[in-house]
Amino acid sequence: MPRSPVTDHSLRLIGVALLAVAASVAAAAPAILVAVGDVTPTSAVLWARGIGEGNLSIAYGPAGQPPASTATVAVTAATDLTGKVRLSDLAPATRYAYRVQSGGGAADGEFVTAPKPDVAARVRFVWSGDLGGGKLCRRTDGGYKVFRVMAASRPDFFLFVGDTIYADHRCGGPDVVPGTDFVATTLRGYHAKHRYNREDPAAAAFYASTAVLPIWDDHEVRNDFSGRDEPLMPIGRQAFLDYWPIAPPAEEPGRLYRQFRWGRLLDVFILDTRQYRSSNRDPDGPGKTMLGAAQRRWLLDAVTASTATWKVIVSSVSLSVPTGPGAAHDSWSNASVFGVPEENGTGFAFERDFLLRAFNDRAVKNVVFIVADVHHAELIRHRPLPGLSLYEFIAGPLSATWGRPRFLDQGLNPRSVFARGGVNNFGEITVERDLLGVRIIDDDGGVLFTHTMGPE
Repeated sequence: MPRSPVTDHSLRLIGVALLAVAASVAAAAPAILVAVGDVTPTSAVLWARGIGEGNLSIAYGPAGQPPASTATVAVTAATDLTGKVRLSDLAPATRYAYRVQSGGGAADGEFVTAPKPDVAARVRFVWSGDLGGGKLCRRTDGGYKVFRVMAASRPDFFLFVGDTIYADHRCGGPDVVPGTDFVATTLRGYHAKHRYNREDPAAAAFYASTAVLPIWDDHEVRNDFSGRDEPLMPIGRQAFLDYWPIAPPAEEPGRLYRQFRWGRLLDVFILDTRQYRSSNRDPDGPGKTMLGAAQRRWLLDAVTASTATWKVIVSSVSLSVPTGPGAAHDSWSNASVFGVPEENGTGFAFERDFLLRAFNDRAVKNVVFIVADVHHAELIRHRPLPGLSLYEFIAGPLSATWGRPRFLDQGLNPRSVFARGGVNNFGEITVERDLLGVRIIDDDGGVLFTHTMGPE
């Protein structure tokens, strides 16, 4: 039967509308993705995802000047068209601009190199975690808007403190951008989860504007996983390394923990709290570890040797907020939901307290732990030992189910100076010669709290 003119017209309108939607989605997702990380005074790691297999060409130089240097990196389908290259012979404390070209397309970006270790340079950075969990992935009416607010802060770098994806969550529906309504169990699936979050226009623009230093937590593989007994860990780790500007040492290609120095005022120590940890269900004690022996020695020696004023330790899980279901604590704490330390707990408090006692014995001052994971913001001062004072700053989520403040582990003698749940947020820290200032900011740009302190 021939179609009526009305039916044909309606079908044509529907077809035009669908093509417009498809074109809009395609235009919104950047064709080439870029990011820079692991910056030093003279080098940086540039990451990019190209349009197709082949060589990516890179031109870079000081911002505002014609590019003086070039580099290439080959990308293949095996790494989902991603690749990394180290940019060397850079000038300290200098803003660089770069252009990446692939398949007829181009993407531009900028970053700042670190100052020399003996220069007391001002630094501003932001941190948060937890992106796309609890069915709060990329919305069709604006995506991850928190990245636009972070970009307005003009930070020198961004510490992405875990749960950069939710590989073990499905997220779908008419109000979200399609592409992540599945649970990842293969390398291809993990790549797709990373690509989905990285293609958000606001996130992509932010990563192109500043350096990013990421670390994983559990949802890059599976909720509350421990690397020693998680069969999917190697695949999740490979996808994480494929999608972030991290260059592990050649002798340890899977290593994620690392140190990052910014002049005389700041040293950052990024911990891997997943790859080497014992099972969460094991009883706490001398044989249980979150870091593993090598990483623990590295942390103690590096923090002790640091000459920076402030030592910032990045831990994806909290020192003092109890997490994990029932008898399987997932954070450092052994405390009950009421904050009371348990004698036969399954947390990692023995190792945590060993580290804190070592810092105290070695007279380490001005330690700040940067944390995410618990989906609320909080600033806490701990006094676990006479003469030892340290801070734990918590931010997040970027976009995930909201958490709420809860009882803190009383074994650390904590004092919460601010706590707020029920809002997407990030933290901003500014370090100057005689002070450290921290702000908690929501995804509308509202400043929820400000706190300043001087070094000991």
